[in-house]
Amino acid sequence: MLAYIGRRLLLSVVVMFGLSVITFFIARVVPADPAARFAGPRATPQEIAQARIELGLDKPLWVQYAKYMAGLVHGDLGVSIDTHHAVSQDVLNALPASLELMVCSLVIALALGIPIGVWGAMRPGGLADGLGRLFAVAGVSFPSFWLGFLLQLLFVGVLHLLPVAGRVSDLTQALNPIQSITGFYLVDSALQGNWSAFSDAAAHLILPALTLAAYPFGLVVRMVRAVMLDVLSQDHVRVLRSLGMPSRTIAFRYALINAMPATLTVIALSMAYALTGTFLIESVFSWPGLGNYTANALVTNDYPAIMGITLLTGMAYVFLNLVVDVCISLLDPRVRWTG
Repeated sequence: MLAYIGRRLLLSVVVMFGLSVITFFIARVVPADPAARFAGPRATPQEIAQARIELGLDKPLWVQYAKYMAGLVHGDLGVSIDTHHAVSQDVLNALPASLELMVCSLVIALALGIPIGVWGAMRPGGLADGLGRLFAVAGVSFPSFWLGFLLQLLFVGVLHLLPVAGRVSDLTQALNPIQSITGFYLVDSALQGNWSAFSDAAAHLILPALTLAAYPFGLVVRMVRAVMLDVLSQDHVRVLRSLGMPSRTIAFRYALINAMPATLTVIALSMAYALTGTFLIESVFSWPGLGNYTANALVTNDYPAIMGITLLTGMAYVFLNLVVDVCISLLDPRVRWTG
């Protein structure tokens, strides 16, 4: 097991090194002058030259890369050209909002997707199975921004039930402000007993969380159903049925465990998608997270911020794949000898 984890860690390091090289050199060949952006729109040539020295852009590429890697080792992602703040600090400020949205969407996707997938496999071809597959295909197929606009039109424009955008309303910020502890508004407001702010934050979270949950929900339903159908047709399941064991017990206690290795892979991909999928959805719902920060960085050609977010996203993918590989090897020890 330790050798298997060691191989996976070594592969992860190689992947992250390659990602850092690619992002660094791509950012340097973009046809724009980051020093001019950093100095400001009315900067003189002397001020632009000084900014280029401050950013280290006057050095050879290999020196810049060595300095960049040395900074990464110490958690330094550089200085944002747009905000003039440390990119790591900007990311830490925006990350809690995106993580709260991502966690809530994954809870929704898994809480609905796994039972619907299992139920569809237990009664294939039935009404519940047909509806589950219909919603799964719709969740995977619909563009996230279009689904977000549709939900806003329905729940805000027609039903007037939910707020259209933001994390909390201006009234809540003025009368019942949430003191930041974890950065998760639901958690912070609950810890402070600020239930008025809690309900307002929950109401603002519903639409973006449902929008982000659509794609992973579809993946989970389809994967769980497909794998469960295969498991339920195997001999050991027929033996359990012949012994009179209830179908629900067989499905959830025995068959679902055998289906979990493939399902875990889908869940990991769903989590990674949720991290990157928030970028577009946050723009639709004016959610102050990494999505808005990334959009601004792309518009302003803020290459340190773009590189930092790219590396963060790559690290998330690598870490999630590593965790899933370890979990699968625990469920199926044969993987350790072939991985």
